[in-house]
Amino acid sequence: MKKSPSQEPITFNKITLTTIIQSCQGVQPIRTAVVHPVKGNVIESVYDSVSARLITPTLIGPIAKIHAAAQEVGIDISDWIIIDAPHSDAAAQKAVKLAAEGEVDAIMKGALTSHDLLSAVVPASANLRTQYRISHAYVMDVASYPKPLIITDAAINIAPTAAEKADICQNAIDLWRILFDEHAKPKVAILAATEFINPKMQATVDAAILCKMADRGQIKNGLLDGPLAFDNAISKQAAIDKGITSEVAGDADILLVPEIEAGNILAKQLTFLEHADAAGIVLGARVPIILFSRADSLRTRLLSCAVAVKIVQARHAGKIK
Repeated sequence: MKKSPSQEPITFNKITLTTIIQSCQGVQPIRTAVVHPVKGNVIESVYDSVSARLITPTLIGPIAKIHAAAQEVGIDISDWIIIDAPHSDAAAQKAVKLAAEGEVDAIMKGALTSHDLLSAVVPASANLRTQYRISHAYVMDVASYPKPLIITDAAINIAPTAAEKADICQNAIDLWRILFDEHAKPKVAILAATEFINPKMQATVDAAILCKMADRGQIKNGLLDGPLAFDNAISKQAAIDKGITSEVAGDADILLVPEIEAGNILAKQLTFLEHADAAGIVLGARVPIILFSRADSLRTRLLSCAVAVKIVQARHAGKIK
């Protein structure tokens, strides 16, 4: 029993997809623990990623349900490693253990919530934490913007403090350098509702703190500016009209959002109204964590895996810890 890969044409006509995915061709697929893959759409995502030679999967979950999901979508999984786990919590714990022991290079979210998966990753006892806070980043390809955008954090940290935003910012800077140019400094726009510092608006105060932290070397390898309203961050003309003189304004590579609602709305607005591709990845752990949505296109699923491949390559090369 064998199913052909998704019939969606793989054109990769945008520079983000071309650059990242094609750069993974010929690279060893990464060993990936797939947590609780008991739905057909998860099995399809894994199959597409295997077909693109991006991952070698280890499926972790209830064996009977995994086989039922594969049968539902007509995919032969007989060549894949399957580890039995009675429920999603146990599957997450097993995946984390394998990652901590170096048995897998990445973790992929299956049919469980992000909260349930990350609950197994975050505790210090899991031995997957790095010096930075766990955070999420969307790598976005927006047709109306001339270059890739990273939006962070739109999925994990609800209302981060300035210190927590510093970690989120550093994770995103490190990711950008891995994906696009390890010798360059990405431009980080720290978003708020206004470009003016207002003590009554915490996001603007946090932006000022982060910029000074960067000046003092507490945030490295990025060029920060903020607070910046969204229009000033992505439109040079808007910045000119408001009299903002900045290397970042109108030319941002990374958008650091003030809190999760703003980030989630922004990312989904770009995805559903601008039809942007948005690969999701969790950073700040010793292995990348791949997050899929059921609505993701084939391009987006492959891009998420390709981003994980690039992170694993960088870690093996000693470029990140």
